[in-house]
Amino acid sequence: MLGLSRARRVLGELRDDVAAVRARDPAAAGVGTAEILLGWPGLHALLAHRVAHALADAGVPALPRALAYLSRSWTGIEIHPAANVGQGLFVDHGTGVVIGETADVGANVTMYQGVTLGGTGFATGKRHPTVQDNVTIGSGAKLLGPITIGHGAKIGANSVVIHDVPPNSTVVGVPGHPVRVDGRRPEGPDADWVHLPDPIADALKLMSARVAELEREVARLRGEEPAPAADVVALRPSHGPSPAGG
Repeated sequence: MLGLSRARRVLGELRDDVAAVRARDPAAAGVGTAEILLGWPGLHALLAHRVAHALADAGVPALPRALAYLSRSWTGIEIHPAANVGQGLFVDHGTGVVIGETADVGANVTMYQGVTLGGTGFATGKRHPTVQDNVTIGSGAKLLGPITIGHGAKIGANSVVIHDVPPNSTVVGVPGHPVRVDGRRPEGPDADWVHLPDPIADALKLMSARVAELEREVARLRGEEPAPAADVVALRPSHGPSPAGG
């Protein structure tokens, strides 16, 4: 059954979860611990999961799944009792978050609403993602299969990730693929999804440059003046202040 040591462990993890809310949610500035415990659904889901996971480890039948079901109904966040969730997970807003049975989530991970750590197919065994420490996963992102998301990685909103992600990289797109942000390797929570690289615009720029080069060559052969090269304008700024914060 749930012993004293497991109860102490759950309480310690709850303290870390509250600290994660204070550190990573601007809306928690100046808010007391009691209000955080009462008003943050991500924290409610984590507390229910900590208890359900401890009960499952202790071999208690039925009750862990019942507790997970009640938590999903109350918070909109579904975490399988068998999933391994590390300390300091922060689930912001949280509605629609799904963490599957064989998922492993490291320490100090940040997730936004609509994130799925899901499986693919009907295979048994390890079939859900492993998310290492200090990873940030944007809203609506889908991480599918027994892949590994490396330490410090950042997953852009609505990305679909089906392959391993290297540490300290940023992934965007469908399917997701690693890109860089101004040559820097992002580390820790970062909610700035506006200034991510745009791989489609980058590819169009290369294509535009190639077409312009061919047009200049054709104009030279014809003895004509080359037309001005077309410019690919980014749909969003690549620099500027972060829109994140409150």
